[in-house]
Amino acid sequence: MAQARGSAIIAVVTVLLLLMHCNIGSATTFKVGDDGGWVFGVQNWPQGKTFKCGDILEFNYDPQRHNVIIVDQEGHDSCKPASDDKKFQTGKDQIVLNHGKNFFICGVPTHCSDHGMKLEINVE
Repeated sequence: MAQARGSAIIAVVTVLLLLMHCNIGSATTFKVGDDGGWVFGVQNWPQGKTFKCGDILEFNYDPQRHNVIIVDQEGHDSCKPASDDKKFQTGKDQIVLNHGKNFFICGVPTHCSDHGMKLEINVE
């Protein structure tokens, strides 16, 4: 019983720390590419925008033509995802931003490298 209570306290403290760190209560949802969506040439879309921890990126696209993969900087720069990178392919994906740099690419061959379907999002 004491162990269960201790685990519950740890869980509550962890959630509170995450809420304080990311300020999720005031999250903003951003549509990647605005009305154009997640398409070729979207790499400059973040310019002029301010992103905060807990904000949500909404990727809208044709799932038969594109996908979204969360990658590290190397995956972003090389346009090559690692085998264990998280892949989204619903066409209406919502991804919560973490503090620091967040990187995304389209994993369809040549879409990232030749057509600019990649993003680097800097989060305050």
